[in-house]
Amino acid sequence: MLKHLSQKNEKRLVIVAFTIVPLVLLLTFSYFPLVKMIQYSVTDWDGISPVSNFVGLKNYETIFTNPNYFGVFKNSLYYFASSFPQLGLALLFATILSFKVRFGNFWKGVLFFPYLLNGVAVGFIFLYFYKLGGSLDTLLGYIGIHHTPLWLGNQSINNISLSFTSLWRYMGFNFLIFLGAIQSVDPEIYEAAEMDGANRWNQFRYIIVPAIKNILFLNIILSVSGALSVFEVPYIMTGGANGTMTFVIQTVDTAFQYNQVGLASAMAVILLAIVLIVSLAQYLLTQDRGAKK
Repeated sequence: MLKHLSQKNEKRLVIVAFTIVPLVLLLTFSYFPLVKMIQYSVTDWDGISPVSNFVGLKNYETIFTNPNYFGVFKNSLYYFASSFPQLGLALLFATILSFKVRFGNFWKGVLFFPYLLNGVAVGFIFLYFYKLGGSLDTLLGYIGIHHTPLWLGNQSINNISLSFTSLWRYMGFNFLIFLGAIQSVDPEIYEAAEMDGANRWNQFRYIIVPAIKNILFLNIILSVSGALSVFEVPYIMTGGANGTMTFVIQTVDTAFQYNQVGLASAMAVILLAIVLIVSLAQYLLTQDRGAKK
C-alpha cells in the first residue's frame, strides 16, 4: 500500500502516525481526567459508590467558607518566602560559576545534584538531619549550641525547617536556569567591559542583571506556583501534622483518607484555577515588559 504513495504523502502519514500515539496518551491521562475531576467536583461521590448525587457548587462553598480548608494556604507563605534566598543564592552561584573558576564543573554538579534526587529520598535525608540528636543538633553542638528546639515538632519553627529543605532541593534548578541565561550573553560584551575598567560587580549590575531580567521574573512566578502546590517534602516528613498541612496534602487526605472525592476534586479545581491565574499574570507581565523594550 505504501508503495503507491508519493514521498510527500508518506511523510504526512509518518507524521500523523507518530503524532497519534502521544496525542491519545495526552487525552487519556491528562485531559480526560481533568474533565472527570471537574465533573466530580459538583457531586458528593465518595470514590467507592457506583452512584453519586449532584450537589452543585456546595463543595466550592464549603472550601471558601470553612477556614480548615482554604486557611492552609497560609503555610504556602513559608515556602514562598524561602524562594527569595533560594533565588538569591542560585543567582550568586550562577554568576560566580559563569566566569572561570577552578573545578567549575565539579561545583556545578554539586549545586545541581540535590534537584536530581527523588523527593522521597530528600524527605528521609532531612528527617535524620532534623531529628533530636541528629546531624543538625550535632553540628550545632560543635559550636557550643546544645539547647536546640524540636525542628519538626515545634509549630513556631517546623514550617521554616520544611521550607529550608525545599530551598536546598530546588536551588539547583534555579541555578541551572540562571547559568544558562548568563552564559547566553555574548562574551565580547564582558571583554569590552573589562577594557573599559568594569569590575565583576559592575559587570553583574549593568550586563548580567539586565540580560536575565525576564528569566529572574519568570523564576519568581514559578516560585509562587511551586509554593501553592508544595507536597512531597511536608508529606514525607510530617504528613501535614502539627500545623504543616498544605493545600495539596489536604486535598489528598480529603480524597483517600476521608473518602470525599467530590470535595477533593473541587479543591483540585480551585488550585488549578489559581495556578492558571498566576501563569496568566506571568505571561501578561512578561509581554508588557517585552513590549516596553
